[in-house]
Amino acid sequence: MRFAKLMIAACVVGFFSLSMAAQEIRGDYLETRSADVYTGQCFANSEVNLVGNEAILAWHVQSGGWDGVPLQGLTVAAAVRANGTLGDPYESPYPAKAVLLIDDQASEQQRAALVHFAQRMGGELLKNVAQVIPTQMELVVSAEHHGAAMLRAGKFATIQTRGIGGQDHLCGNEVTFYPPLTETAHSMPAVALTDSYSGPGLGVSWDLHGKRSAFVGTFAR
Repeated sequence: MRFAKLMIAACVVGFFSLSMAAQEIRGDYLETRSADVYTGQCFANSEVNLVGNEAILAWHVQSGGWDGVPLQGLTVAAAVRANGTLGDPYESPYPAKAVLLIDDQASEQQRAALVHFAQRMGGELLKNVAQVIPTQMELVVSAEHHGAAMLRAGKFATIQTRGIGGQDHLCGNEVTFYPPLTETAHSMPAVALTDSYSGPGLGVSWDLHGKRSAFVGTFAR
């Protein structure tokens, strides 16, 4: 009897372990802002309340799913326009408005799961979604060059990054002044060679180059 109870308990534990593993989702993460994130305080102070209202957040699912729906190989991105500099510890940037760019290879069920996943990861930042746009999506993070990544979201958004080098230390006391806007398993600041959004829903577009305004990393939930 005791052996039978132990076997049942082991099966229950195994079932829940498998369920939790099935729900795990992980992959690559890319983020850009319209303000430097790797910078000295003097540079940051000169930008606050003037720029930094815009951001792009993107997730490429390497494995796992959300809401019980498998999402492996799919990508979702969010273009955001906030009410103030994102990450400012003294003023709230909310409310914010977002446009979600959803992988057009996803099924209806997968699109809904990608929306729910992005909103859970983005929290208050993605609370108000103005539009959801299916489009061609590609997010690639280089395995050879730290900080190098690329996002193409149809005709709406483009990001290309490189790693930070000695030439990017302009004042000598740079730090990661702002953390990423969402939970990551690992992230590093990077230079956004290109950071552009040209689409509906936000009332603004941008095309920025050469700013120390990106994060490249991974996520896991």
